[in-house]
Formats: sequence, structure tokens, C-alpha cells
Amino acid sequence: MTDSTTSRASAPTRGRSALRSLVSVDDEVFADQYWGEQPLVSRVDELPGDLGGLFDVAAVDELVSRRGLRAPFLRVAKDGVTYGDREFTSGGGVGAAVADQVSDDKLLRLFASGATIVLQGLHRTWPALIDFTQQLAGELGHPVQTNAYVTPSQNTGFDDHYDVHDVFVVQVSGEKRWRIRPPVHRAPLRDEPWTARKAQVATAAKAPPLLEFTLGPGDCLYLPRGYLHSATALGGVSTHLTIGVHTWTRRHLADELASLALARASRDEGVRASLAAFADVSQGSEIRDDVELARQALLRALEGLDADDVAAALARRVRGAQRPEPVSPVAQTVAAAALAPDQSVRVRAHLVPELVAGHDGGVTVRSRVADVAVPADDVDAVERLLEVGDARVGDLGVELARRLLLAGLVVLA
Repeated sequence: MTDSTTSRASAPTRGRSALRSLVSVDDEVFADQYWGEQPLVSRVDELPGDLGGLFDVAAVDELVSRRGLRAPFLRVAKDGVTYGDREFTSGGGVGAAVADQVSDDKLLRLFASGATIVLQGLHRTWPALIDFTQQLAGELGHPVQTNAYVTPSQNTGFDDHYDVHDVFVVQVSGEKRWRIRPPVHRAPLRDEPWTARKAQVATAAKAPPLLEFTLGPGDCLYLPRGYLHSATALGGVSTHLTIGVHTWTRRHLADELASLALARASRDEGVRASLAAFADVSQGSEIRDDVELARQALLRALEGLDADDVAAALARRVRGAQRPEPVSPVAQTVAAAALAPDQSVRVRAHLVPELVAGHDGGVTVRSRVADVAVPADDVDAVERLLEVGDARVGDLGVELARRLLLAGLVVLA
């Protein structure tokens, strides 16, 4: 074992189940022709599976009336205007002194008057979507989140706009008429929202649509970031899911390169040196030589970096971008206390663990959960577990299996 990562189990899988349920073309065709480039409409009879089990109208009512959602998990909008939180929230009452719980009574009045309900963060609050979005993120290798939009008949919740992430739109109930227009700014970054280009968007929205179509239950639309879009509910309440894909971009690579190069250049004593006494840093003529010295140091540092350096730096961001498989704290603790040699455990899904050897001789499992130290006597057993994905408790040892359960690295198979 060396002083570096020796095992990286549970890296993003390139499975097919989630993606293939959303697009009517093969994975390779989607990746080559549509990903990040152009919209794709997939009709329900072209898709291999039924998306109806992910979400339905009953789930909307349950979430807003019985789950105690708070304002960050819900928005309300009408005719392009978003309501303030106080207009659809109230206090939680006795035993739940929270001022911003969603009020089903206020929502009833707003929805009946034509407002759109937006349920945000469903990848954190609705079980079927938690599992689905985690699987899709694993397949695509990009973070995923999910919202739902519930719109009364003949109403438009939001005017023409673009998103800064790719989306899969899944029509759940009713119908929506969609209008798609070309980007006014291709491949926008996270800090380039459509509101920064309101005038361009408003002008572009007056032009004939690039595409106009109706989505019915089970239909799906893939829309790359930047494309202008708006939708109007037809003939009754319309509900759709927006599965947002927050793509990693070359800008992320550039950010890491710049950060790593700056850290390396700072090792140069010449870069750390003070500028001359009485220097006026607002005058380019006085700092020209110093700027050139700093530039050359950065260029040397950049030239010394490779893809592995950037990947190692990005690994930390990848771990933080998605959550691992949900774990049940009470059940897990009870299971750990009653563990028996004939039981089996498996590595928690979407954990992205890696076994790392440090310069001090210690070994750590680094993952989305935490850094967990591994005693020297257990290193081989943990390494096999990460490689295979599961193990009998008797083979691991009851005490080691119990520690891994309580650390949240494994669950009962």
C-alpha cells in the first residue's frame, strides 16, 4: 500500500435503468447527439418503463398537508411572479413552533386562484425520487435534483426563461403545452442566470418557437441548459417533474487548475516576497516586473499539473455534491447491537468510498459520510469489502462489522 488512494469503490456507475426510462434513444445516441446540445422529446409509448411510480398528484397533497414542509421546500408563482414565503406559510402550532411551515389553507386559496405550486428538493423528501435521482446521478456522473410543478388549467407559472442546469421534464398528470426557443447565451454557468439577460430573453421570447408541443402523462423532455422555455397547463391540473442535472463543466476543471497552481506558486519565495517600499500598486508601470514574475510562477505551476491532480481535487467536490443511500439511524443501531456472524453487510450505495494511506502509516476510508480510521489489522478485510461490495459478518469479524455499521459505511445486506 502506498501513501495515496489504493481503492475507489462505488464510483459513478454507467448503468442504464434510470436514464433509459427517460429517453427514447440508446445511451450512446443520447450522449453523442443530445447531451448538452439539443432538446429531445420522448413519448410514453417510446419509453421502456412506466415513470408513474415516481410521483403523483396524491403525493403533492400529502407533502403540503401532512409532512410539515417548510418554505425552502416550496415556492408559489403566478404569471411569472413568485410569491413571498409569508403568503403561503404559517406557524406550526403547539409543539412545532416553526414560523415558516407550509399552510395548506393558504395554498388552497392561491392554487384555486391560478397559482403554480413548486415542490423543491424532492430528491430529499420523497422516497421514490430519492432512489431514482441517486441512480440517475450514478449513471450520468453528474449531480441531480428534482422539483415538481403543479399548475391549474390554462395557467403559466413562469414566463420564458432558461435554466443553468440540464433538465429532464416528466409529465405526471394532465397536459402542458411547451414552447422552446434557442439560447440567447449557450451553456450558461451557475452564476449566469437568465435574470442577468432579461432584455435578451424578452426579445427572444417574441420570436416563433423553435419547438412547440404538448406533453401528456408519461412523456419526457430533455432540455439542455440555456434553452428558453415556458409551459401552459391545458384542460385541468397539470403536474410535471423537473429533474435537474447540475453538470460538471470544463470551468470546474479550470477552477481547480487555478487553485492548485496558486497553491504551488505560493511555495516560491519570490512570489511570497513583499513588493518594493513606497510602491504604488495602482500604477501598472510600477508593478510590471512583479506581475511578470508572478505570471511565470503560475505558468510553471500549471505546466506541472496533470489530470490526476485535478481529479484528486475534484473528488472532494464530487463527494459533497450528492448524498449516499439513506440510512435508518435507529434500525442501524439496533442491528449493530444484535449482529451475528451468519449475517451479511454491503457497502452503502452511492457512498463513493476510497481507502487512503497517509504519510504517518495510518489508513482511512474516505467517503461521503466521513473519514473513518482503519486499524492495521483490519485493512485487508476492509479493502476486500470495498472491492467486492459485500461480505459475511463472520468473515469481517463481528466487531469490525459493527464499527462499520455504526460509522454508516455499510448496511445489512
